[in-house]
Amino acid sequence: MAQVQSRRGLLLILSSPSGAGKSTLSRKLLDWDQTIRFSVSATTRAPRPGEEDGREYYFRSREDFEDMVKTGEMLEHAEVFGNFYGSPKAPVEAAMKAGRDTVFDIDWQGGQQIRNSALGRDVVSIFVLPPSIAELDRRLRSRGQDSDAVIAGRMAKSRDEISHWAEYDYVIVNTDIDNAFNQLTTILQAERLRRDRQPQLADFVRGLNREFETR
Repeated sequence: MAQVQSRRGLLLILSSPSGAGKSTLSRKLLDWDQTIRFSVSATTRAPRPGEEDGREYYFRSREDFEDMVKTGEMLEHAEVFGNFYGSPKAPVEAAMKAGRDTVFDIDWQGGQQIRNSALGRDVVSIFVLPPSIAELDRRLRSRGQDSDAVIAGRMAKSRDEISHWAEYDYVIVNTDIDNAFNQLTTILQAERLRRDRQPQLADFVRGLNREFETR
């Protein structure tokens, strides 16, 4: 397990059309480094079998969700397939201050809101593409969770989702989940090493210069 570093935590946004693999990649990332926290979204949709409040989502009524938006408690929010989804702000800001990274499994609308927020400088955004539309359809059907009508709606929505790929910092084509995950961790490690994300470097270099003076 990686150690929490002396730095401000970053916000890792993963977006993709439904079925392209962002949720699987998010879960693998949390197993790879347990200091990373997952941003649990609030939603107005009903829980699916086996889902628990506070684990998969914070399940809220439409009225409660709208109140959270009005009071500024949401970092981002959007309406998707007739339901609201959003990311509560307070736990994200607390994690950042503690030097912990937060991963977001959200659509392009939510990603755009976070990038345009006051926290935008701490964002690393990644879009996940499927290898083909036929494979995307196959993956959705293999879940066995949705009706044909719901799958058709998701496929229709995927074209709009994919049109936003160029707004992201990085793009991963998920042909193979292991290869896609290796690319994801490479991106994260490189971003963590950016000079502006290592505030301790200035003191370290000053120490090196003092060593020159005492030689």
